[in-house]
Amino acid sequence: MRWLLAPRWLVAHVIVVALAILFINLGFWQLRRLEERRLENTVGESRFEGDPVDLGLLLEASGEERDTLEFRRATTTGVFQPEDEVLIRSQVHQGVAGFHVITPLLEERGNAVLVNRGWVPLDADQVPATAAPPPAGNVTVTGWVRPTQTRGSLGPSDPSEGRLVTMSRVDIDRIQQQVPYELVPLYLSLLDDLEGDLPIPAPSPSFDDEGPHLAYAIQWFSFALIGLVGYFFLMRRAARRSH
Repeated sequence: MRWLLAPRWLVAHVIVVALAILFINLGFWQLRRLEERRLENTVGESRFEGDPVDLGLLLEASGEERDTLEFRRATTTGVFQPEDEVLIRSQVHQGVAGFHVITPLLEERGNAVLVNRGWVPLDADQVPATAAPPPAGNVTVTGWVRPTQTRGSLGPSDPSEGRLVTMSRVDIDRIQQQVPYELVPLYLSLLDDLEGDLPIPAPSPSFDDEGPHLAYAIQWFSFALIGLVGYFFLMRRAARRSH
């Protein structure tokens, strides 16, 4: 078996072992990501299942840690401002393309919270959304808390200036530029329709999706096993040829 210590075989041994260690570590990393995802789902579900709380109280209690409010159910009272509505593009309901209608709700304390009232079809592309007007006067709404949406490394961008009727995402800072009142740094997605057939409320969050992490972990472990087994058979064939 002295041939196994030849320089080219030593290099091959190091490469195969290094790759196997890498693949195994990647597999365990995916398992850790799976546990993190499960924890996130558990936390999100526990927040969503809690009783609705006044949004102002939630904001006051959270301080600077506003990310802890995501998925919490909250209520607030105010008057809708349909003249300042924005439509969010590329929203699909039962396979049909449309928009989400984002309407500011002016609260008694002078701030306003953006409310995702739900989905409307593509032909309802004007604001105010006359096909799905909000109720007039003082109204109390209940929804679940969402953080502002930001553009990732990919995806469309919205113009930084001018008044926008349609946008790619619920960017609170960008909408703030075109309304005369202060917006709270979170928005609400309605849980129930307020009146009429439109808009159709966005789906409630799901906490069952664990992502692809388990499948990826199995793949990485499989790559390590296949590599080691394949290398073993390669060495065995080389040993037979050496005799």
